[in-house]
Amino acid sequence: MRQAQADEYAEFAALRAGHLYRSACLLTAGDTHLAEDLVQETLGRLYVSWHRVSRAGNPAGYAQTVLTRTFLAQRRRRSSTERATDVLPEAVDPGSGDAALRLTLLDALARLSAKDRAVVVLRYWEDRSVEETADVLHVSSAAVRTRCVRALARLRELLGEDLGEFAAA
Repeated sequence: MRQAQADEYAEFAALRAGHLYRSACLLTAGDTHLAEDLVQETLGRLYVSWHRVSRAGNPAGYAQTVLTRTFLAQRRRRSSTERATDVLPEAVDPGSGDAALRLTLLDALARLSAKDRAVVVLRYWEDRSVEETADVLHVSSAAVRTRCVRALARLRELLGEDLGEFAAA
């Protein structure tokens, strides 16, 4: 890679890493270690094909697509469900409504299937259209709409009335 392209990639990676990490945290339902791994793998894949990616009209969208597809590929592998058991979960300060809401939402996201979680994150966090989401996930627009309806219904079922009490705090 030429120095100019390497510099351009480094600038892009520095600007987008935070956004990719936030999306990865949502996709992994708050697993920050897995989110870091996803971002690292995404940036590695972008580096390898940067000469092609940099000419694309939307390298940020391309990066988000790579992140989502990498997440889904990892979820399909059996080893992706392994969890370390020697680390205790973080405790939440009961006085912090935002932290409690965040943990409740992350827990609810974790209970969705990987594809449902990806649809929710792409549609409602990334604010992508149905067609863009369908393109990223390699499914039809109808499949995205169906998954959205089912995933949101499942989230409502999981969150129940608890969400109202957190939002009012």
